[in-house]
Amino acid sequence: MTPTVLPLYAHPAADPAAWRAVATAGDRLTVVVQPPGDPEHAEGVATLAAAGVTVLGYVDARYATGALPDLLDDVTRWAWQPVRGVWLDHCPTSPFSLGPVALATRVARRAGLGHVVLNPGVPTDPLYRELGAPVCTFEGSWRDYRRWSGDGSRRGDLHLVHSVPVEELAAARDLMARREAGGLVTDLPGYAGVPAWLRCEVDGPVRT
Repeated sequence: MTPTVLPLYAHPAADPAAWRAVATAGDRLTVVVQPPGDPEHAEGVATLAAAGVTVLGYVDARYATGALPDLLDDVTRWAWQPVRGVWLDHCPTSPFSLGPVALATRVARRAGLGHVVLNPGVPTDPLYRELGAPVCTFEGSWRDYRRWSGDGSRRGDLHLVHSVPVEELAAARDLMARREAGGLVTDLPGYAGVPAWLRCEVDGPVRT
């Protein structure tokens, strides 16, 4: 089964309700958290992990334009945190940029970070499939998701769909299921806070 993925980029002190809601969901969620910065953040990550949440550490691949040692340092710093893997954001799509992404994936796995997800946000070169990591092949609004043909996406890919009206959440989930993808369907315009379907579990029913 493809996972439900939720970027959780707010600091736990800035949005404690979101972190509590995610912990309540437990092993039904995979969340992406920002790099560690202070003890309160580290404690929040540890709480999620203890609740059974699959936690991935955020790493910005910078479309493979940055210094390779910096990218690898960003990956390995997560080895000391209670996370299961890393979310490589802003991955390039060209096969000529595969090297840094492949090396970062290998280094992550050797460091015990077995769950590596590649996020170019669009369909990428088929060579990336050889890395054996899930690929996020769509990131954008519900409007754009409906217009997208789905070309370049494969079964088990991840799609991040935001700005879905609450009354259309079910339709968005159905379309994602027909495309045999996992990921996120959220009514929010971005990744601040938690989507309506998760809020209703904590605060009460929300019409969908």
